[in-house]
Amino acid sequence: MEYRRRKQQNTHKKDKTTYGPFNPRATNRLLTKDTVALSDLGDDIRLNKYVAHCGICSRRKADEYIKQGLVKVNGKLANEPGIRIKPTDEVQYKGAIIKPEVRRIYVLMNKPKGTITTSSDEKGRKTVMDLIGTDVKERIFPVGRLDRETTGLLVLTNDGDLAKKLSHPSYNVKKIYHVILDKPVVKNDLQKIREGLNLEDGKAIVDGIDYARNKGKNEVGIEIHIGKNRIVRRIFEHLGYEVIKLDRMYYAGLTKKDLPRGRYKFMDEKEIIMLKHFI
Repeated sequence: MEYRRRKQQNTHKKDKTTYGPFNPRATNRLLTKDTVALSDLGDDIRLNKYVAHCGICSRRKADEYIKQGLVKVNGKLANEPGIRIKPTDEVQYKGAIIKPEVRRIYVLMNKPKGTITTSSDEKGRKTVMDLIGTDVKERIFPVGRLDRETTGLLVLTNDGDLAKKLSHPSYNVKKIYHVILDKPVVKNDLQKIREGLNLEDGKAIVDGIDYARNKGKNEVGIEIHIGKNRIVRRIFEHLGYEVIKLDRMYYAGLTKKDLPRGRYKFMDEKEIIMLKHFI
């Protein structure tokens, strides 16, 4: 579906632009600063336009810098502002590689059951990126993993630095899961989990666990910061329980408020600041 663009009517925010979405799974529109994705520049770009979009100068100044011999393309001097280059070409200004400023995208999804947390799947199974479709032109990717049957909060972004921090255990990113089990959990087992179970890949450190409020004894809430594969499921399997449903309801300060299952939203500036604050 065509990815349209319109100027926001608030005159106090002229540097803002709204984009899409036109995907019914999205709950809002993307509001972003007027930077560009590399794909926005096309496959055949004037050198001066490319340099200007790298945030170091205006288009007119780019002409001057190029004529002064300060710009190289693929290691060779380029002194004609109008020459055409490709997005894959390496451009240098004063010896340093420059690239267009990238529009940072931050998406929060309430992942549905039966979807793979990956950008593509060789077996043809539905992925979280299939839910977004062509709604985002930038190449975003899921941060961390939720297994196929696990539901709940998932962040997708093209901010590599943030993704690395959210995924690394040293940043102690808080995650809370709602777990429904095949039978009531005895108090002694809750205590064992609090103290930390020794699994095949080491001790499973849990930050908190208790029965879910106003629910049966087979439903618990568990808080963790470790990111080991299938850790919540393995904790309960170790004690002889089967996880019937697993839902991530809190992630790094974010919640599922006003975000139905299977839907996603573009995070606003306040949420992005909060997310970065938590790490």
